[in-house]
Amino acid sequence: MMHAVKQLLVIFSIGFFIWSCSSLPIKKSSSEKEAPVVIANDSLAYEIIIIDPGFNAYLNTTAYPKEYYSQTYLENKNAIFVTNWNIRARNPRRYNAMIYENSIDYELTIDYGYEVNYTLFNYFMFAQQKYNINLGTGYSGRIR
Repeated sequence: MMHAVKQLLVIFSIGFFIWSCSSLPIKKSSSEKEAPVVIANDSLAYEIIIIDPGFNAYLNTTAYPKEYYSQTYLENKNAIFVTNWNIRARNPRRYNAMIYENSIDYELTIDYGYEVNYTLFNYFMFAQQKYNINLGTGYSGRIR
């Protein structure tokens, strides 16, 4: 177990049902299931785990490479995204609880490091495209 882990940020997102589709769901074999993205090592004081089908592929193929953004840029965007995400997570009657399943514990005064901010930022970019949502910065349905 990591001794340096002070806090755990977890995003679980289960794909929501498409009501207009009447076909039967396709089951994935165990070899096709996507593993969660976990950012953790001894040098990090924080950890992020993201479980959402398609995020691994997005991170490896669509996201801008690491070091493209400054940490300050990522922190500023994440502050907006987390605030809007948490508002929606706390209002399940108004927003789809299947998308906004959990709130995110992200303190603006804590330095989570580049890796955590990069991964969290890219999750928000991915989620906005996948779920066709806008978390407050004009990225609705678009990547980058």
